[in-house]
Amino acid sequence: MGEAVTGGRSSVPRAFGCAVAGVLVLLGCTGGGAARDAGARPAPSTSGQGSPSAAPTAPAVDLIPELDEAKQPRSAAEARDLLSRIMIGPGTLGPEVVPGTPAESDPDRWPVLDRDCVWQSQAPPADVLASRTRYFQIPARDGHRRVRINATVTVHHDRRESGWETARAMEEILRCPSQRLRDGEELKNLLGASVYQGEQMNGWTEDAFSESGQYVSTEDGGPHRYLWHQAQFGPVTVAITGKGAEGFTDAALNALVVQGTSQLLQNAKQALAKEAG
Repeated sequence: MGEAVTGGRSSVPRAFGCAVAGVLVLLGCTGGGAARDAGARPAPSTSGQGSPSAAPTAPAVDLIPELDEAKQPRSAAEARDLLSRIMIGPGTLGPEVVPGTPAESDPDRWPVLDRDCVWQSQAPPADVLASRTRYFQIPARDGHRRVRINATVTVHHDRRESGWETARAMEEILRCPSQRLRDGEELKNLLGASVYQGEQMNGWTEDAFSESGQYVSTEDGGPHRYLWHQAQFGPVTVAITGKGAEGFTDAALNALVVQGTSQLLQNAKQALAKEAG
């Protein structure tokens, strides 16, 4: 989903599964304990630029609970209610993080990557019941320039549809490793990975999706570090985008993205998992 238009994501192939394993461990540890479809994978493993896909390995700890299908939303109104219970505020990411301008995306618009690798805005597709992006920032201070962070939650009818969202994202980066978000903003040298549950130590999400590259803008300068981490539970995908800045370390940006993705996923699990016992 194009972060250019609504704060959603760009996309990726399954190119560096091993590189994302460390992120999976962090997310599993920070996700707070509870637990895409084991029987309805939307697409086969896709190797980026000919790279072999990762061999399945058993995760050390499984943090994915059983989905309560009765809790899945059946209407747009129910999906918006679920979304509001999953979405985070700036305080989740720390006291230095404040709302951006605008604070949220237009719920009636959806980003589409066109043939020229430029993100456009259209009406949401039929498989999306609700989607929202909140824009955050860390204002320039303490020797660094402004850092941009976006949080996105998308609710589908079921996990098959949310699975296809990730599958389309993997296809997009193969087609467009460089993308234009809008006039004066570009993503370059994008690489990514998608790791299913049970692969590469992934025991925390039904499908882990990660992307990195460079962000360049006439307003913020660059190139700066660009990160996108996405996770899935049942019909819901959650994601955090981070755009770095001069004077802000890559490690600090990664920590914010991991923290935000972990909390969003934990919220989705709490809202949709079956009750224990």
